[in-house]
Amino acid sequence: MDIKPLARMIALSAAGVALVAPSVAQADFVNDTKANLQMRNLYFNHDIREDHKKDGGQSEEWGQGFVLNVQSGFTEGTVGFGLDAVAMLGLRLDGGGKDNKAGQTREPGQLFPTKSNGKARSEYSKLGLTAKMRVSETEARIGTLQPKLPILINNDGRLLPQMFEGGQITSKEIDNLTLTGGLINHAVGRSSTNRSGLAVSGPMKIKDGATLSKESNKFWFAGGDWQAMPDLKAQYYFAKLEDYYKQNFLGLNHNWELGEKRSLNTDLRYFRTTADGKNKNAAGRAEGYSVGGYTKNGNGKIDNNTWSLAFTYKMDAHALMLGHQRVSTGSNFVQLNQGKTGEGAGGASLYLHTDRLANSFNKAGERTTFVDYTYDFADLGVPGLKAGAAYLRGNNIQVKDKSSAKEWERDLRLDYTVQEGTFKNVTLSYRNATFRSGADKNVDQNRVIVNYTLPLM
Repeated sequence: MDIKPLARMIALSAAGVALVAPSVAQADFVNDTKANLQMRNLYFNHDIREDHKKDGGQSEEWGQGFVLNVQSGFTEGTVGFGLDAVAMLGLRLDGGGKDNKAGQTREPGQLFPTKSNGKARSEYSKLGLTAKMRVSETEARIGTLQPKLPILINNDGRLLPQMFEGGQITSKEIDNLTLTGGLINHAVGRSSTNRSGLAVSGPMKIKDGATLSKESNKFWFAGGDWQAMPDLKAQYYFAKLEDYYKQNFLGLNHNWELGEKRSLNTDLRYFRTTADGKNKNAAGRAEGYSVGGYTKNGNGKIDNNTWSLAFTYKMDAHALMLGHQRVSTGSNFVQLNQGKTGEGAGGASLYLHTDRLANSFNKAGERTTFVDYTYDFADLGVPGLKAGAAYLRGNNIQVKDKSSAKEWERDLRLDYTVQEGTFKNVTLSYRNATFRSGADKNVDQNRVIVNYTLPLM
């Protein structure tokens, strides 16, 4: 493996922090600095069954990812300042891009950016810097963000994670209450180095023969998490993607301890999403501010209610989740997804119980029942080994001919974390998904993942 790209990544990240070190050399800034190197080796096989006769339908890729995180402390004083840096490098080991061998053209792939000829790049990298300021229990951050909020979650389902750019304030001044708000302007996709504007899943505007979504550059969000009681948390968040949608979220999570190693968790989530700005009118939607998939009047207007309820019972090494989710018929459930902006920024996470390996079960009208079981083999004398299986079945999916369709997914997972020796804390994972749908393409998917985080300071 060529170590030059990795050396460049480390040097860039270190240089970013060093830019401010001379002027903020106080002990807390230096002594509280933390750094680690996350390494991920990923084999990814994505097989679209219907496309076999047409173009192969399969992407088979293997890559090595590195993510260097450097988080400084804060300078001393009433107002503290700091700087975080993240540097990412992805190396292609095999696969990706178009492959015309034996007369077969494979899918462009999902791990690596592609060149103009459709071939995958041998490497790609990205750097993010975040300036931060702290006053009492309130922290402001501007620059690279990787949020994990009900209205926006950065996706980490491929070789390198998705990044966003903007500003965020988090306050914990009031006991048991965390308030968060901010503005995001751009995204950098998980398999891309290009900055993209913001959009939702689904194109409408036609440009040079390609379907492109119109980009917005303002995603406002605000909300809070209230730990009402030790076992009860309530959440409310509001988000607005300018010219696309407004979204309100309510969540309740209760954990009931039933005795030694036994508990029952109840998780209730509700989203109300309505059109905003240009998505409200036909002229704006014709420009490209439109959502894809089924809409009630076939006009690309966002109008959706989605709720879900899940119960998770844990007993010793067992964990069993049962749940149900309903999506209203106006449009698909939406959150940020830049897949049709033309910048290779596709792929997003949704704060839904049904957001799984191959599908998210978020189509208009969809009613999904799901079950998820996990077993921890530590009780059998094999610490670090866990296995699980999930099954989801959705029906009542609205399609253009006014009828309804069904779909289902089965997921299998196996994880083992080495407990001691030279490879201590290395995690090996296997993921398998089978997805069959009357409203989407059928997919078989396999992932083999090796993760390791090396503390540096």
